[in-house]
Amino acid sequence: MVRPAEDAVKIVGDACRVLHGRGDDFDALVDAVGDARLVLLGEASHGTHEFYQARAQITQQLVEERDFSAVVVEADWPDAYRVNRYVRGTADDRDADAALSGFLRFPQWMWRNQDVLEFVEWLRMHNEAVPRGRPKCGFYGMDLYSLYTSITAVLEYLDRVDPEAARRARFRYGCFEQFEEDPQAYGFAAGYDLGRTCEQDVVAQLVELQRRAADLSKRDGQVAEDEYFFAEQNARLVKNAEEYYRQTFGGRVDTWNLRDTHMVDTIDALVRHLDRTRGSRTKAVVWAHNSHLGDARETEMGERGEVNVGQLCRERWGGEVFNVGFTTHAGTVAAASNWGGPVEVKPVNPSLSDSYERLFHDAAFPQFLLIFKEAPPAARALAARRLERAIGVIYAPRTERLSHYFRASFSRQFDSVIHVDQTTAVRPLEVIAPFEPEEAETFPSGV
Repeated sequence: MVRPAEDAVKIVGDACRVLHGRGDDFDALVDAVGDARLVLLGEASHGTHEFYQARAQITQQLVEERDFSAVVVEADWPDAYRVNRYVRGTADDRDADAALSGFLRFPQWMWRNQDVLEFVEWLRMHNEAVPRGRPKCGFYGMDLYSLYTSITAVLEYLDRVDPEAARRARFRYGCFEQFEEDPQAYGFAAGYDLGRTCEQDVVAQLVELQRRAADLSKRDGQVAEDEYFFAEQNARLVKNAEEYYRQTFGGRVDTWNLRDTHMVDTIDALVRHLDRTRGSRTKAVVWAHNSHLGDARETEMGERGEVNVGQLCRERWGGEVFNVGFTTHAGTVAAASNWGGPVEVKPVNPSLSDSYERLFHDAAFPQFLLIFKEAPPAARALAARRLERAIGVIYAPRTERLSHYFRASFSRQFDSVIHVDQTTAVRPLEVIAPFEPEEAETFPSGV
């Protein structure tokens, strides 16, 4: 049963830590992380400046004070790996803007924005000061949308190390050529049996690459190991992306589960690779939407049979995971009106009366942090199911309840919450379109 709102508001207000915009705002959160191996930092939208800013500040503290050495984000593997090379000083890109220029796919503003630009430059400067022999902090993607970009990356790698193997890979990946680099067209054709699928080809290519791991990864020390791992992950991504697009027309649960499982498998493979090559226990920060990081078992998603990154991480790593959700009441957000549309700065509707966001708003603090393990009464008050808002890359304020709310237990999804009552849109590096009222869209487009 939901606790009366006025009781829950008082409990939250008494237990929360007010944030003042200072450098020590998140000291208590970093202390609460303890010896966790994975810290999951969410966001309630893909276009809110304060969420990116807070994640960057928390991550910087974890890197500097707790020896975290990997940042894994809800982005495509090859594009993020270009940033990884830049921050680790092994790329030719002249600055962070150039390193982020690989992010060409919609929604560009998720990673090509001012907050990410500043964080990437900070990470580069941090790594330059790391003493020889100590691990530098990397930047990695975990998503699976980059079917054709990952194919190109595999071929470029094989061209360098084994031209004959590259010829075999081109023959296998040639299966996709008729679709003119349109994965949706491939998914439609494969899903409706309009032609042969590429499933056997992509599996065969991954298997061949894996069988040659010992040879290819040992040719030039750790550089060769890292480059082989980059190529292997791209080949694995191609295999999973082929299945994802093939299942696109078969039902959302299948594709959602495949995508989130791929993301967790990528985190797992990355941590194992870094453990092996560095000879130490790797700790990683993960940036993704709340809908990916809040444990799906405590939401409507789980009732539909969906799993997500937060659930799978808890199942694999247990108490080594610390999970932070973010919320807001109102403000502005950078989002599109439909898939593939231009980014706009949109006003965010005030949160609904029976939502967590409204409860946090009624606590009457501009910004606060609440850590559930140090505030059991608040954790109990926030365990009852209420509405929770999720804005992806599309925001449809006209259909707010249908498009952007779901029921969940907040304190069971997350270990902590950061609430910013009035938020502002991120500043994309590209031009922002003027706001125009949009046609209705339905959740969960673009999370």
